[in-house]
Amino acid sequence: MNYQLTTLLDFVRWGASRFHEAELFFGHGRDNAFDEAMDLVLHALHLPHGLPNEYWSCHVTEAEKQDIMSLLERRIEERTPAAYITNQGYFAGLEFYVDERVLVPRSPLAEIIETQFSTVLPKKPKRVLDLCTGSGCIGIAIAHHLPDSMVDLGDISEDALAVSEINVDHYELWGRVNILHTDGLSAVDGPYDLIISNPPYVDMDDLAMMPDEFHQEPEIGLGSGPDGLDLTRLILRDAAAQLSDDGHLIVEVGASQHNVELTYPEVDFNWLPFERGGMGVFHLTAEQLKAHQAIFDERAKI
Repeated sequence: MNYQLTTLLDFVRWGASRFHEAELFFGHGRDNAFDEAMDLVLHALHLPHGLPNEYWSCHVTEAEKQDIMSLLERRIEERTPAAYITNQGYFAGLEFYVDERVLVPRSPLAEIIETQFSTVLPKKPKRVLDLCTGSGCIGIAIAHHLPDSMVDLGDISEDALAVSEINVDHYELWGRVNILHTDGLSAVDGPYDLIISNPPYVDMDDLAMMPDEFHQEPEIGLGSGPDGLDLTRLILRDAAAQLSDDGHLIVEVGASQHNVELTYPEVDFNWLPFERGGMGVFHLTAEQLKAHQAIFDERAKI
């Protein structure tokens, strides 16, 4: 069948059709079959995104056809997210190396990082901790968009930190970006102006029902107990001690927002809006964290 396809666009269209036919899930950097097929075709041909329109009508060689088909078929047969096939993820306008040791970047936090937190924080943070860093995308993006900042990347997974090292190397940020092996906030060295985290927050029931693509990601980066808040409770308990007096905490909990509100009805979380879509990101000041410290201590024992 592939010999009936001749141009780049032919293969993208064919791949998108087959993806729909196989009922693949799209949620790892791309939200539709056409864009994901395009990513794989361009990767097979060693071509960048943003090609001039005339390229899409160019003919593909026989050897290139086989390379393209191999990637498209792997996406269908293995349900492997395209980002793991290409080893490329995108966040806040930057490209990151990713593989099965880390989650594929897809956080709405990119939107506020690109604006240098101008819609959220009263001033630009100078010292930042990206907790549960994974690929390092959040912290590295902060270092890129805030060139005066110093950033620590913290994670419990040594495998994830190995990936983050690759990305720090790529952007030549050693000296401004540091890597920490830490279980939660246990081994960090504050005070920070900002602690930002996209921790595991999927509850047990949702984790069991997630599409096959998610089960190729490391479970340690997704699941966090029966209500999805096992780690978030510890972050809330420990954050104040690691923040400056005028510091801030920003945490993404996604669909577990409802559980956060049920668990802490006394706390006035500032849930951030996103123009490009996204939900479940809260912001608290160090002052708020300290005011509710007794509650956070108590609920962390649940």
